[in-house]
Amino acid sequence: MNAGELLSLCKRRGFIWPSFEIYGGVAGMYDYGPLGTVLKDNIISMWRNAYKKGEGFVEIDSETVNPEQVFKASGHIDEFSDFVVYCQGCNEPFRADHLVGDLHPNPDTLDAAGLKSLFVENGVRCPDCDGELGEVEEFNLMFKTNIGPGSSRVGYLRPETAQGIFVNFPHLYRYNREKLPLGVIQHGRGYRNEISPRQGIIRLREFNMMEVELFVDPEDKGWVRYPTIKDETLRLVPEDGRERSITVSEAVSEGIIANEVLAYFIWFTKDLLTRLGVDGERLRFRQHLSDEMAHYAMDCWDAEVLLSYGWTEIVGIADRGCWDLTQHAKWSKQDMSHFKRFDEPKEIERDVLKAKYRELGPLFKGDAKEIARLIEERALADVDNGVLKVEFNGEMLDIPENLFEAVTVREKISGEKVVPHVIEPSHGLDRIFYTILEHAYRRDDDYTVLSLRPEVAPIKVGVFPLMTRDGLDTKAEEIFRMLNDAGIDAYYDDSGSIGKRYARMDEVGTPWCVTVDYETLEEDRGTKDTVTLRDRDSSEQRRIPVVNLLNVMQSLIKGEDFASL
Repeated sequence: MNAGELLSLCKRRGFIWPSFEIYGGVAGMYDYGPLGTVLKDNIISMWRNAYKKGEGFVEIDSETVNPEQVFKASGHIDEFSDFVVYCQGCNEPFRADHLVGDLHPNPDTLDAAGLKSLFVENGVRCPDCDGELGEVEEFNLMFKTNIGPGSSRVGYLRPETAQGIFVNFPHLYRYNREKLPLGVIQHGRGYRNEISPRQGIIRLREFNMMEVELFVDPEDKGWVRYPTIKDETLRLVPEDGRERSITVSEAVSEGIIANEVLAYFIWFTKDLLTRLGVDGERLRFRQHLSDEMAHYAMDCWDAEVLLSYGWTEIVGIADRGCWDLTQHAKWSKQDMSHFKRFDEPKEIERDVLKAKYRELGPLFKGDAKEIARLIEERALADVDNGVLKVEFNGEMLDIPENLFEAVTVREKISGEKVVPHVIEPSHGLDRIFYTILEHAYRRDDDYTVLSLRPEVAPIKVGVFPLMTRDGLDTKAEEIFRMLNDAGIDAYYDDSGSIGKRYARMDEVGTPWCVTVDYETLEEDRGTKDTVTLRDRDSSEQRRIPVVNLLNVMQSLIKGEDFASL
């Protein structure tokens, strides 16, 4: 299909609109219309239920503007950039790796020099004006702002929702009664100042994310529900590039997927996406190459879907290790660890530093006690060439080895502190939204149908009177109100022929339509108080008593087959 056809439908029917269109629009920015907003919310609802009700995760909602320290700790200020190149003729900026997509198997892994070499060797020029390209430069993708008046405190719009979860780990850990595993979800807006956004809502500057952070014991990479899905099949493209269809357990045992937790959530992502309406035949999971991996990731798999734009990432499932909590502990000086209790206390020997109080007294007078405490907080490994550095009153002091000694102590311990590892399924909501629409789209001659799953369809049922007279419209309006009052998204339409009304509902993905006709009013034919219920995908129709209609609709939405009615 042509992506332009679908985007035209989306604009015409109120799924998405270009932002600020009356002012000429801004590349990489779109607004959700009435139908798009409902579809988006339905996707969020299914995702939320899958993780909160299905897996027992908790949900938070954190700030979108973060102070600079957060992104210094996370590595985004140093690492979160793409390569940009400007045309020397029209001065248009382009993302450098996108200009050589056909010239290299994975241009995202190239540095500035490698990209420049490809431009020169292959005569790559500006795709807009055929002008000469300039130098390749790094461009940080975060939006910078100030928190408060003036420029006293620098802030950034978040490029991901994940950091809001990480900085709240101490609160979440206490809320979970200091136990692991701990699963946390969050959805909301993210912001990336994309160099040259294209491809509709696939690449946006302001976008919607649904992120999951699962904190686990680093030594416990199993998952309680893993045995129930270990024989399910996944379509994988490992780092070697050879696509395979393989069971979950085979992928773990062969070392293709690093551990059971990561494997479980790769399968979980597949299950959720297909329930949302992603075509399983156009879905695969590709492992990141080692030189493609994000700075925080130990392993990462992308859920890729085949679209009119080609294979496109819509979810990333990463093993982030302990990177984030370790970094935030380092920068904030806060404890980000988990106390792992032993089944039985253990007696251990360890070497510690012991301050020599007699020697410290004459040198530091009233501060000697505090200096001694600082010495004994440090580890033997901190001693460098006989000198231990400690920070006191904002200054670094060199403590020579004649002021402390290493001693071996025996003690009983009930547990140990470990920094949790993180498994992160990160869902691009806008990309999932578009994928569902494209995979549901079909066109026969001049007739368009969106075969949306009932759970996500913004309108569940259209309600029509055959005519707007003889009480048919009154009866239809009663049925419309009954369905809406019961929480079923219904749409009343009495304009045009029944055929045109069916076509309008098919085009926006409405699974069923109810028609009130003259048989609804006729007693002698035995059809009084029955309506015609039409199925979108099969075009089959059934006569349904109005008194049963609500139960029938609820059963259909839950997955009952229309043919079984």
